[in-house]
Amino acid sequence: MTSETTPNSADMSALVGFQKHDHAHCVETALTTAEARCKAEGLRLTPVRHKVLEMLLQEHRALGAYAILDRLRQEGFGSQPPVAYRALDFLVENGFVHKIERLNAFVACAHPGANHSPAFMICRLCDAVAEAHSTPAKGALGDAARAAGFEIERTVVEAEGICPACTEKA
Repeated sequence: MTSETTPNSADMSALVGFQKHDHAHCVETALTTAEARCKAEGLRLTPVRHKVLEMLLQEHRALGAYAILDRLRQEGFGSQPPVAYRALDFLVENGFVHKIERLNAFVACAHPGANHSPAFMICRLCDAVAEAHSTPAKGALGDAARAAGFEIERTVVEAEGICPACTEKA
């Protein structure tokens, strides 16, 4: 990781995904936050969108669209790909979910409602994903962008490695 994506000691509490935590509370809080934000901003959190978000929140790993579609089918929702993709498009567009490009999969945002540039640590063995804040406007990337007269609007940092749980198993 470069300096612009390495959390300092004060930011370590913002790292979500690999630590043990009260997962039921984590899911409940994120759903409540999403529901409140949708209500406040006049966004429609339809039953399918809610279910997709809930599925992703229950995992701390990325799920592909077809895995989500299979789960939706099991829950009695539609079985056509647009059902999943439309829900995912809405959730990504509104910052509730992030797309993990390397895996062509999706993960619930660990910091819903926060305006941030995520940095993802992806376990290559179990696909667990931890999300941390990155600061692309600082460090080498920010310096290069300023020198080029470029304004960074969005970044996605993805680091691949082995999570603590898989390291312990080995």
